[in-house]
Amino acid sequence: LINAALFLVPIIALGMMRVADLREVPSAPRHKGMIREGLAYVRGRSDIVLITLVTTVMSMLGFNHQLTQGVMATTVYGKGAGEYGLLGSVMAIGSLGGALVAARRSRPRVALVFGSALAYGVCQTILALAPTYTWYAILLIPTGFLMLTVITAANATIQVSTPPEVRGRVLSIYFLFYLGVTPLGSPLVGWIAEQFGARWSVGIGGVVPGLTALVAMIIA
Repeated sequence: LINAALFLVPIIALGMMRVADLREVPSAPRHKGMIREGLAYVRGRSDIVLITLVTTVMSMLGFNHQLTQGVMATTVYGKGAGEYGLLGSVMAIGSLGGALVAARRSRPRVALVFGSALAYGVCQTILALAPTYTWYAILLIPTGFLMLTVITAANATIQVSTPPEVRGRVLSIYFLFYLGVTPLGSPLVGWIAEQFGARWSVGIGGVVPGLTALVAMIIA
């Protein structure tokens, strides 16, 4: 009920916007081959390709925290449902911090995306080695902070650097990969946890995205 009530805030804010102060954004007229044009534009933008690659790998292997937190809490630390639920709340503290910092950022940069992704990979790798439940919970705070930093920086960087007439198509391609692979990665991460242990399922979500971000930084 509280969550439903909070939706009134953006509705009221939108209703209070002064329409006379808004600017019309140019849009491209519909025609055949628009999807091909969007793909061609993305191929010609190496920064967007690299951002999409980094966020896709992170989404597939690193953003399955509901799964990894469950197996870590139960099989590694011997905790129950209550302690598992607490981990999500603790991580939300870091995520909230990342969102607040993002709101203060005047202009996102590609270097911030890759740097934050690399730091996330390091933090996630250390998270896999956490000796106790308490340390695991504490490390989730910077992990959540870096995760939100990568997401907000990547989304904003692509949007502000893309012409309005192709922005929709570029974002569609970006989200197709970034959001589309998470359901594909979950069974893989679960299989890793089942075959090699819970710590490996967390560690693989740190090492692979971290290395991907490092390669992207070198290429860029």
